[in-house]
Amino acid sequence: MADVARSAGVSTMTVSNVVNGRPRVGAATRERVLAAITALGYQVNLAARHLRAGRTGVVGLAVPELERPYFAQLAGRLADLFEAHGLRIVMERTGASREGELNAVAFSRLRMYDGLILSVVDIDPGELSRLNTDAPVVMIGERALPSRFDHVMMDNVGGAREATAHLLASGARRIAMIGGELDGPANMQGLRATGYATAHREAGVPVDPALNVQCSFRLQDGYDAIRSLLDRSISFDAVFALTDVVAMGALRALADAELRVPADVQVIGFDDLDEAAYLVPSLSSINPGHDEMAAAITARLLAHLGGDEPVGPQELIVPARLVLRGTTR
Repeated sequence: MADVARSAGVSTMTVSNVVNGRPRVGAATRERVLAAITALGYQVNLAARHLRAGRTGVVGLAVPELERPYFAQLAGRLADLFEAHGLRIVMERTGASREGELNAVAFSRLRMYDGLILSVVDIDPGELSRLNTDAPVVMIGERALPSRFDHVMMDNVGGAREATAHLLASGARRIAMIGGELDGPANMQGLRATGYATAHREAGVPVDPALNVQCSFRLQDGYDAIRSLLDRSISFDAVFALTDVVAMGALRALADAELRVPADVQVIGFDDLDEAAYLVPSLSSINPGHDEMAAAITARLLAHLGGDEPVGPQELIVPARLVLRGTTR
């Protein structure tokens, strides 16, 4: 910066004002400084700037899987929001394991980040409550968590209930649930299964456990789940898939079985991925509030980083909504 100042015949403060886009520099002076910057190849030393400020300029996003489209699209939304505040997103994979999640939140790792967004799947809430860290952490996911951390989550029960209620209202009576876990723990599978069962109870329609096929959440799993029902001659007139990826696999299996969607079988997914609108037929899905979740996560972490957060952590549940498309009547 001193070299640029000497070349342009100005003070280092003037160079700093130009580099940081401050308005207190005349046009001619600004052009002279910019010309000197170009000639000398000057670049701002971001590492030194962050070191001096005690910041890295980076926010960590730790998620179970990098390949799952939902997390990729969440990361994109978060990146846009944080970049507007001069921060960058770095993703890391926890593998949905206790060890991976503990490593992400450990103090030795948090020194790499100004703050961390952690998707909690396997870590025990008791372990989280005992963590010795003062770094800003915002949790996402469905697990019950200690109140010391901000927690932003989607309305899994409400979204699943709305999807199932729509299928029942349209006349479906045997709705296969792909990926859920009836009477399961309070994780994503269990909560969405609770919404599925609640809608049945409210409509006075019994739940047939044979229609619940537990599986992972790859395309192949959705395909295999439908094949399993067909091979066992279990009849169904609708499918509620716990993720859009599973629903996509299910649609392929239904097409291979020459079952028409939605005339023979209706299908609703969950996540409302960008791809859902471009399938044939386009996929009805639960939108969990992507933009609202990203905004809430960003606002909570920025509040911590700015030191002006409200008293006490917050637990925020973002409303879900059903988006109807071509796979439902």
